[in-house]
Amino acid sequence: MKDPTQTVRRMQELFDKQPCWRIEPLSRQLDYSIVSVRRFLTIAGYYSSFTHNGRWYTLASIPRFSPQGLWFYRDIGFSKAGSLTRTLVALVEESAAGMTAEALGQKLRCRCHSVLVGLYRRGAVQRQRQGRAHVYLAADAQRAGHQRQAMTAGQAMQLPAEIAVMVLAEFIRQPSAEPDLLAKRASDRAGVRIEAGQVRALFEQHDLKKILRPPPSAS
Repeated sequence: MKDPTQTVRRMQELFDKQPCWRIEPLSRQLDYSIVSVRRFLTIAGYYSSFTHNGRWYTLASIPRFSPQGLWFYRDIGFSKAGSLTRTLVALVEESAAGMTAEALGQKLRCRCHSVLVGLYRRGAVQRQRQGRAHVYLAADAQRAGHQRQAMTAGQAMQLPAEIAVMVLAEFIRQPSAEPDLLAKRASDRAGVRIEAGQVRALFEQHDLKKILRPPPSAS
C-alpha cells in the first residue's frame, strides 16, 4: 500500500520542478485518482488559479504575492482571495476610488466585464457611471461613499489632454524636475494655472509616480 506522506513529498518535488500543474497530468504522475490528488493538495496547502477557469494549481508555499495579493506564472494568475469573483470584489473594495472593468482587466490580465456585471446584479459590488465606462465600488455603503468622494476629487485634479501633454513634455526635457517646477513651466507655456498636485495625479494616472520624489513633509 502506498504511503500518503511519501506521495505528498513526491508531489512537492514535482511542484519544485514545475510550479503550476493541472490536476489530470498531476494525477498521472502520482498514479493516484483525481479525488486522491485533491486530498494531497489539501494536505500540502494549495491555490487554484483565478484564470483558466481555476484549472491550474500551485502549492501555497510557491507564490510570491504582490501587495494586492496577485501572483502570475506566465499567463496563469493566482490570488490570495481565491477565485476570480472573490479577487474582483477584494480589489474593488481595497481601491481608493473604485476601478473600471478595463483597469481590473489590465491588472488581472484577463477579461472580466461579464463577471463584474454579474457581481453588480447580485449586489456584491456597486457601480457608478463615469464617462463611457462604469466605475465599480464596494458594496458597503460607507466604503463606497469614501470611494465616490475620492473619485470626485480625482476628477477635479485631472488635466485636459493638451495640458497633460505639455506637462509630460516638460518632464522629458528635465526628468529630475520637481512637480511644482513642472507645473510652473507648463503653466507658463499654456497660460493657465497648473497645480503641483495635478502633476502628481497625472503621473499616478500613467503609473509614473515612482520616479517622482514624494512631497515634502509639513514642518
